[in-house]
Amino acid sequence: MHLHKYEKLWLIFGIGSLILFLTVLGIGAFYKGMQPPSHLATIDPQNVEAHEAFREENLGLRQLDDDKYIVSVIASAFNYDLGLDEEGSAVKNIRIPAGSTVLFQVTTVDVVHGFHLAGTNVNMMVEPGHISSLETVLKTPGVYTLVCNEYCGTGHHYMASTVEVY
Repeated sequence: MHLHKYEKLWLIFGIGSLILFLTVLGIGAFYKGMQPPSHLATIDPQNVEAHEAFREENLGLRQLDDDKYIVSVIASAFNYDLGLDEEGSAVKNIRIPAGSTVLFQVTTVDVVHGFHLAGTNVNMMVEPGHISSLETVLKTPGVYTLVCNEYCGTGHHYMASTVEVY
């Protein structure tokens, strides 16, 4: 079979592009650890309070060690549930010391939501029936906005909270 030189060039370009794409995908999946939510971390979306991390007293910020924290959040219709303060009002702001290691655990009871802490590497898709988690170190002091970056309905633009790193 005889191939014209331009056909050979296009075949080399196409196969090279495919190899480059698969290499980038493999590095992202295996070396960087990017993967979809684990099926091992599942939860009943109708009864999230049955899971210890999402009971009312465990929502929001909990300190584990001197510089280790867990933030448990339930996303629902246009709201991030971060627990209640001493007066019984909904918490809308979390304060975390700079340099702390924080594990964000998030689930949802209704539809797919986003969980993006603007200005950081915290960005997750939150699906009903799954627990999305991400551990990060918050080094830079400032006030960061927590937004839903997945359209979840007509009140989507109201779904926001803040995280203050001091």
